[in-house]
Order: sequence, then C-alpha cells, then structure tokens
Amino acid sequence: MSSYPHESIDVTLLSEIFSDNNKLEVSVVGIGVYEYRVDFSPWQKEALFENIPIGEHIVYVRDLLNCNEITQKKIVIGYPKFFTPYGDGYHDTWNIIGMTVKSSSKIYIFDRYGKLLKEVSSTGKDWDGTFNGVQLPSSDYWFTLEYYDPVTEKMNLFRAHFTLKR
Repeated sequence: MSSYPHESIDVTLLSEIFSDNNKLEVSVVGIGVYEYRVDFSPWQKEALFENIPIGEHIVYVRDLLNCNEITQKKIVIGYPKFFTPYGDGYHDTWNIIGMTVKSSSKIYIFDRYGKLLKEVSSTGKDWDGTFNGVQLPSSDYWFTLEYYDPVTEKMNLFRAHFTLKR
C-alpha cells in the first residue's frame, strides 16, 4: 500500500548469516503510533522479531493514527537442516535459501568420508540426494559454501552439515 511521503521503514537483519535465531528489527521514519508484523503473524507493538525462518518475508508496519500501511520485503539466508527426497513435494531437494546472484556462491556437498558428491549453485538446481544417478542413503552430509559478501566485499567460506532422511 502507499504511504505518506514522510513515512518509510527500514528492516535490518540483526543476526549473522546462518544463525539459529534470526532476528529482524524495523525502524520507522515518521510520526505515528505503529504496529508491526512479519508475513501473517499477529500484529505487535514491538519492532523486534526473533526466530524468523529462512526464506523471503514481508514486513508490515501500520500507523494506527492514519490507518496507513507500509511493507518491505526481507530475505533471511540459511539452509535446511534436513531434507527428505520422497518425491512428495515437501523438502525433496536441498540448497542454500536466500542467496542472490550477487553473492556468486558455490556449494560443495561431501559424504562423511570427505568424498565430493555434488557442486551446486545457490541460484541453480537443488541437490536431489543422488550421486551419479544413484540414491544416497540416509545420513549426515557436509557442505562448504564459498560466497561473496557484498557488505565486506570479500569471499567467505562457511562449513556445516545437514541430514538426508529416507
């Protein structure tokens, strides 16, 4: 919805990338009495949100004095801790969520012995849990992520693991 020319919002991600507790804080430029929500959560008076899941979100701010509403999209970067490639449409593939082309990331997926199984891009096709067309067993798998951080203008390396459940 449109806002008065003097009102605007800024949504800041307070947590580090790949945090277990993603926090968003909303700042408002304007004079009013505001309420806030993320996606379709209940309205609240506090401008701080915790435990925001990974992915794309819409942050809403409404001014209770003039019924004005402002929105802003915010993406929280992360990765699923597990995936279940059953073909049922839920958690069938694995990839980093929320990275953009600007981050120019490369993901390398390994088995527990360090064997490289797949190289994927966070903006490309997700991993389906196979190696050379063969389904891999339920297990933990490790990955490294090389990505460009546009804020620091440096290449970063992140390592972690996730679970494939069958």
